[in-house]
Amino acid sequence: MNAIGIDLGGTWIKGVLVNIDTGEVLRQLYQPTNGEKDWKQAVAETVDALRQQAAGSVRAVGLSAPGLPNETNQYIAFMPGRLSGLEGLHWGHFLNGRVHVVNDAHAALLAEARFGVARGHKHVVMLTLGTGVGGGVLIDGKLYQGNFQKAGHVGHMTVDSSGDRDITGAPGSLEDAIGNATIERRSLGRFTSTYQLLEAYKRADYFAQWVWLSSVQKLAVGITSLINCFSPDLVVLGGGITQAEDDLLLPLAEFMALYEWRPGGQTTPIKIAQFGDMAGAIGAASFAVQSEPDIG
Repeated sequence: MNAIGIDLGGTWIKGVLVNIDTGEVLRQLYQPTNGEKDWKQAVAETVDALRQQAAGSVRAVGLSAPGLPNETNQYIAFMPGRLSGLEGLHWGHFLNGRVHVVNDAHAALLAEARFGVARGHKHVVMLTLGTGVGGGVLIDGKLYQGNFQKAGHVGHMTVDSSGDRDITGAPGSLEDAIGNATIERRSLGRFTSTYQLLEAYKRADYFAQWVWLSSVQKLAVGITSLINCFSPDLVVLGGGITQAEDDLLLPLAEFMALYEWRPGGQTTPIKIAQFGDMAGAIGAASFAVQSEPDIG
């Protein structure tokens, strides 16, 4: 069974043709979001190209994008300030067929739950650590979207009540604590990216170590709070910041040992996501299949 998944981001439009039974990516296409073509037309051309390349019929089409979908997952209902024209664009009407729309971080979770490191787990929390911090929650094997489809926006949880307010008004949010967008402010202007910070951290730069370990400590506080709220089988970390690998996981483990409630010595495993930059597209395809009443 084949499905198409599209991930609409601020930089790239990524499309995949996926065998939804095995998770094999049969085809993948990239187009720049702000290229010569209008991004809406670029999405339409990507879907058409993937349909033409499919050996058999395409059973479902899914699209992941930033923002909050409407209650029936037909369009993005709320995403101010980015991708002008996205809000309220009914993708089924635009593409002349049924399209299932999902938040991009939710899509990344679904890719891991169906084909990746969370396969076989019923209760999962995922955090995507990148420019900002997103996430998703899987409860009893199903994506939990919540009221107004806002569930899983874990980046806007408070980990420092005396911190600055973030874009949602939350003080001292996890997103501000570790997201790449705030690294220059957090490092007092010394670093412009998490990559630069980590290079200095590896050189035993004491200031860099302080900045990075402070961020990881707040990440551990946030993960501990999520574990206490949802009691998941597994926590998955995705996004570009996870490329830090042991420089992230080793100090995180030390902080988790301090903060995590471990009744009977039981711990919640934390794993790095399997899928990289195609996670949103693969997850969108998975969401579309799950949303079709006759094939989910």
